[in-house]
Formats: sequence, structure tokens, C-alpha cells
Amino acid sequence: MKKLSLIALTLLAALPGVAQSPPKVEKLAPYYPTPEIVVDKMLQLGGLKRGEKMFDLGSGDGRIVIMAAQKFGALATGVEIDHDLWKQSSEKIRSLGLEKTAKIINGDAYAQNYSSADVVTVYLLPHANDKMRPMLEKQLKKGARIVSHDFEFKDWKPEKTETIDDDGEGRSHTLYLYRR
Repeated sequence: MKKLSLIALTLLAALPGVAQSPPKVEKLAPYYPTPEIVVDKMLQLGGLKRGEKMFDLGSGDGRIVIMAAQKFGALATGVEIDHDLWKQSSEKIRSLGLEKTAKIINGDAYAQNYSSADVVTVYLLPHANDKMRPMLEKQLKKGARIVSHDFEFKDWKPEKTETIDDDGEGRSHTLYLYRR
């Protein structure tokens, strides 16, 4: 009887490990498309130049990545966790023939390497910026620029702030430029 109880206890102790599902990846923000005028201002504020590497964290439908590659001549990479948005944006990049200069990674923004970035764009919620900040501080090279849409990074002082009074849809936006 003791042997049977010991086996039962061992099996019960092992069950939580067996029954657990893989950890859920946290979404950084809900999908809300950035108006084209704001996309352009973000890339201008970041001083994005031809041939520079830029990353858009939580790239949604890829509009920032596409404009960075098309208009600014950047080597642009987006990171998008949502499979459908990743697929949609990747197909758009392919249809525009931008595969050599633009791509979207279907993955977790917290699991990427941004050490080659010259510019990083974000439109994330404040808690996501707070969570992303230590990683960016560690990985980004000196002189890298970060442009945040509407939400600041806690404990960072923006080098410049720009307000867009009307995005064409009757809403204002604030952009924050940071430099490492």
C-alpha cells in the first residue's frame, strides 16, 4: 500500500509539468494602424537615411517597414507576433518587390537582436515600453535612435518631442525621439 501511495504521489507531482501549455507570448499593444502622415514624421524625426537598418517593433500591417524601405531606402525589419498580420504584411512586401530591403519577422519582439539597428520605431503601450527599455539599453549601439509614438519611455529623456495636431482623421499624435 505504501508503495502504491508513493507512486500515486509521484504521478500527481509530475502532472502539472505535463499538463502545462507553452507560455503565452505577451502582445505589446493592440493593433491600431498608424496614419501614413505619422509614419512619415516618425521616420523623418528618427533621421532615417538610405542604407541604415531600422526595426519596427509590433509592425502590424508593415506600413512603417514598407515606407522606410520605399521612401527612405532603409534596410527595414518589422517584428510582429500576430500570424495574420505577419502574413498580410509579408505578402504586401512581396507584391511591392521589396524583399531585398524589407522583411517582417513573425515572432516575439522581446526575443530579437537589435544590435545592428540605427533606428527603432515603436507604437507600444507604456508597460511594453518599460519592459523593452532594458533590452534596448543593452543591445543598441551608441547613436541609435528610437522613435516612440504617443507613449514615452520611463526614465529616458527625449532628445526631441514633436506633436502632429491632426492626422487627417481628427486626432493628434505625439512623437518622442531618444538617442542611445
